[in-house]
Amino acid sequence: MDRVVSHGPEMSPWEPDRYLAFEKERTLPARDLVRRIELEWPSRIVDLGCGTGTSTAVLRERWPRASIVGIDRSEEMLRRARASVPTGDWVSADRATWTPSEPYDLVFSNAALQWIRAPAAAAARLFGFVAEGGALAFQIPIRYARAPGWAEVLAQVVRREPWIHRFPTDAREDGCIGMGAIYDLLAPRAARVDLWDTEYVHVLPGPQAIVEWTRGTGLRPWLEKLDDPAEREQFLTEYTAGIASRYPKRGDGKVLFPFPRRFVIAYR
Repeated sequence: MDRVVSHGPEMSPWEPDRYLAFEKERTLPARDLVRRIELEWPSRIVDLGCGTGTSTAVLRERWPRASIVGIDRSEEMLRRARASVPTGDWVSADRATWTPSEPYDLVFSNAALQWIRAPAAAAARLFGFVAEGGALAFQIPIRYARAPGWAEVLAQVVRREPWIHRFPTDAREDGCIGMGAIYDLLAPRAARVDLWDTEYVHVLPGPQAIVEWTRGTGLRPWLEKLDDPAEREQFLTEYTAGIASRYPKRGDGKVLFPFPRRFVIAYR
């Protein structure tokens, strides 16, 4: 049995419906990552930060005979996963401190490691749970490091009054992992490390869709710190105005939402 530790402070509850409103777009990177993994028949797979189970379903499609465990710290997300696949193996645990009792052939994570402090070090730790001949595979959004869109709009808002005094400095840290940093941590212990970036360009109905997208993920840590509904509404108003300015409507009224992501596969 894998060791499950206390979760510690949790962000406000995840909203599966809001997250799944963009299920097709959010699952595409998981499909691209799974296609690139050069493992024939892994028998044990863990999906860290499985959320509602959409990425776990992609893993099942590729390796239907494997034993797959989905792990997430959000009970809201896991309830949706269990409702979707009642026979699935869903475990509530903190991916930052989760420790398995035995190695896995594939340790997989789709857009989850950015929620862990020092994600590069976390990835190196997870590689320690990979069995011989197996792999660690993950992708994360590239936010402040190379994304001049929604993340920059958010950074501009939180630097203004009155918000600059409402958020701790460490909440403004970038959750992205530098290519050099992750390579230097994994390469000495890995047989091979594959790294690449992909920028997806999503066609969305309008700027408000981008607001809803980010409310389901990257905007959550900021909104949860605003207990006053009036403050939260004002913050969203300023953020929405910035998004509308940054992402102009095209001729058909839609907006283009570039979203870069970083991919890593390390083989043992």
